[in-house]
Amino acid sequence: MASQAANYNASSIKVLEGLEAVRVRPGMYIGSTSTRGLNHLIYEVVDNAVDEHLAGYCKNIRVTLEADGSCTVEDDGRGIPIDMHAKGVSAERVVFTTLHAGGKFDNKAYATSGGLHGVGSSVVNALSLHMTVDVKKDGTIYEDRYRQGKPDMKLEKGLLPAVGKAKGTGTKINFLPDPEIFEKTRFKADDVKSRLHETCYLNPALTIYYEDKRDGQDDKETFHEPEGIAGFVKEMNKTDETVTPIVTFSGEYEGVKVEVAFQYIRDFREEIMGFCNNIYNSEGGTHLTGFKTAFTQIINQYARGIGALKDKDQNFTGADVRNGMTAIVSIKHPDPRFEGQTKTKLDNPDAAKAVAQVTMDEATHYFDRNLEVLKAVIECAERAARIRKSEAKAKTNLLTKPKFSFDSNGKLSNCESRDAEKCEIFIVEGDSAGGSAKMARNRMFQAIMPIRGKILNVEKASMDKVLANAEIKSMINAFGCGFSEGYGQDFDISKLRYNKIIIMADADVDGAHIATLLLTLFYRFMPELIYEGHVFVAMPPLYKVIPQKKGEEGEYLYDDAALSRYRKTHKGGFTLQRYKGLGEMDPQQLWETTLDPERRRLRLVQIDDGRMASEMTGLLMGTDVPPRREFIHAHAQDAELDV
Repeated sequence: MASQAANYNASSIKVLEGLEAVRVRPGMYIGSTSTRGLNHLIYEVVDNAVDEHLAGYCKNIRVTLEADGSCTVEDDGRGIPIDMHAKGVSAERVVFTTLHAGGKFDNKAYATSGGLHGVGSSVVNALSLHMTVDVKKDGTIYEDRYRQGKPDMKLEKGLLPAVGKAKGTGTKINFLPDPEIFEKTRFKADDVKSRLHETCYLNPALTIYYEDKRDGQDDKETFHEPEGIAGFVKEMNKTDETVTPIVTFSGEYEGVKVEVAFQYIRDFREEIMGFCNNIYNSEGGTHLTGFKTAFTQIINQYARGIGALKDKDQNFTGADVRNGMTAIVSIKHPDPRFEGQTKTKLDNPDAAKAVAQVTMDEATHYFDRNLEVLKAVIECAERAARIRKSEAKAKTNLLTKPKFSFDSNGKLSNCESRDAEKCEIFIVEGDSAGGSAKMARNRMFQAIMPIRGKILNVEKASMDKVLANAEIKSMINAFGCGFSEGYGQDFDISKLRYNKIIIMADADVDGAHIATLLLTLFYRFMPELIYEGHVFVAMPPLYKVIPQKKGEEGEYLYDDAALSRYRKTHKGGFTLQRYKGLGEMDPQQLWETTLDPERRRLRLVQIDDGRMASEMTGLLMGTDVPPRREFIHAHAQDAELDV
């Protein structure tokens, strides 16, 4: 080790040329190499076409999932420039082979854009097995081709060859994701359609045509939403009892354009989505902070003005005011700053100021002329405040002071370390598996909490029943950070005692149901655990194969596909052991397969689309049976059956 350190010199510095860095570290550019990152390739290309729309040159976008697994995105914008660049090659090739090259840095070609970093097109190119670019200009189609990010055709004098005649202008990009990069290369249609539909709500004059040609199907949809974000809110609340009309307002402050739509429903729920330059910011950001702060201030001022709040009363909290609110906050910013290339959180301080100012001006103007709507909003806040105060008393009675260790009857077998960054807790189904896990674990940093069977379905339960549930109380006390609900906040992520919360259930239908119930609990009452990447699902193996030939070692197989591959490649007989439950493994096997950080497999729980996640949770875990039955029938062919 010492000799290696001593040889640290200029030769130790590796320079990655061109797009090689993207292929080495794809997660830095698209978030992950899972289905989430795969779909992100489409979004990057579509976002560039939408930027043409924002610039006033594109009205139609076509997105096609081709039969061969590739994707084609075509627009009727101006077409990527094809003339000679200062680098001595067509500008199109510069765009697709150079990071941070594009027309979005000087605010001349694009006043606002979602493709801020100038890496979108080149990153998609780098992560594709092959890509073809066709540009229509001046009645001619020009073409360029790439393979794994590198040009796949020679250019005559650096310019693109003409391959045909064309009407109009525009750009068509076809790309096939590289299987060397991605875990799976099949785009997830539902997520893609949701994102495209979302884009049309944010751009009322835009039309997007979607087509899926895979598997012999011909799934076509056209997205066009002339009502804009008001239609978005209407769609989000279509199954809810509303208490106000949809309120919309817009304005501009210091170069930042702001558009807001909101509506209140009867349920205890807050759903506010933020967008900057058409990009959904799943982790929010300064624009949402500005809206929430200003709106809370406005409602408190009105509440005191009309006597709903007396001098002795405390102000409504922000959560009180937003109880029952569904809102879309969309801004157009000339120079947005995001946290990361995937643009999950907006970071511009001036965005908060702009949204707050427009909200103060326009919401006040609206409420001055619509007193009944104002009263309905204040009534929602009053109801939330009453319940918040009564639940605070219930929490005191129902939740004991959190302890760091429980006795054997209190379920938790805690770890010795107090360093939350290093600690992890396994929520294990059943006493049998829990006992094995306690013996198998590393006591220094791994805690075990067994649960008996299926916990309460919080989607169908009242708050008093949720707080009275022994299993839920034990988890809340163990995690140490409290919990939150739709009408109040009592959650502090900084107090979380475990960096990883790992659901460890059997690999069968009952185990999947238990995991789903736990995820519903976390999503509805501790969503920050998921959004900040603390929740995982353990992936125990389904099989262990033991070769009959002496000298060959046994092997764990995690799914039926792995077993099928093993049968094809293994020569000779073998014994197959099927694990129907975690309790069937001895402590050593459980450590080797599921607890050992060096060998185990964990699946990180992520939420890509907050709106879809909320809708799907309500659909699958709520009380309304007919829509759930319809969903199950429609997706029965997607089920993975345990045979």
